[in-house]
Amino acid sequence: MHVTDPHLFAEPGGRLRGTVTHSSLRDVLAHFTASDWPADFIAMTGDVIQDNSRAAYDRFRDLIEPLGLPVFCVPGNHDVRKLMCAALSASPFQYCGTLRRDHWLVVGVDSCVRDHAGGYIEDSELRRLEKTIADTAAKHVLVCLHHPPLPVGSKWLDTVGLGNAEEFLRSIGQSGKVRAAIFGHVHQAFDKLHNSIHIIGTPSTCRQFKTGSDDFALDDNPPAYRRISLHPDGCVQSELVWLPTV
Repeated sequence: MHVTDPHLFAEPGGRLRGTVTHSSLRDVLAHFTASDWPADFIAMTGDVIQDNSRAAYDRFRDLIEPLGLPVFCVPGNHDVRKLMCAALSASPFQYCGTLRRDHWLVVGVDSCVRDHAGGYIEDSELRRLEKTIADTAAKHVLVCLHHPPLPVGSKWLDTVGLGNAEEFLRSIGQSGKVRAAIFGHVHQAFDKLHNSIHIIGTPSTCRQFKTGSDDFALDDNPPAYRRISLHPDGCVQSELVWLPTV
């Protein structure tokens, strides 16, 4: 299960652009729980919080722990690394590490730059990623990060994507093991093949950005999450799930 960009507050009634983010994440998780689709783990690709508080991370823990699943987390530009790592490193959470599931390895990458909306993966982080992929006995690899490594077609969002995207794509492509990279940040759906690697973005669990917009704009799409199936042969299938509107 891929969820991203909940933008939680310490106060449960905190709103982001008119949406109570705690309630919208709770509704996403309730929809998942009520469905007949089983998940082995949850990937959270950043912007867990909005208000720089430890209490907002605690709210995330309280919402997601009852699902009883491993939760694999990477930071977003609104996250506070020190607080996030402290709150989301103990089981069932993992912060920017690795997770092995059968034929697959999941790897988390920190793509954030302090005090900047755009992303950049430091050289040491890229080298760690390359070594982790090279050393694994897993046949297939899924990479998780916050920032999009490809343009999404919105002029304003494409100025705050991954600054060294070409280097990242070259790094994940050289082993031949990486089948997909998933990201958040853009609050809209994205799914393209790049040199046989699925590059997948998932909308937020709260408000969405208008697709194809030159300037910042919101749309009225509901909260969403994504079901991703990782098959033993390396095939990647995904289904975007929008919450029903009332």
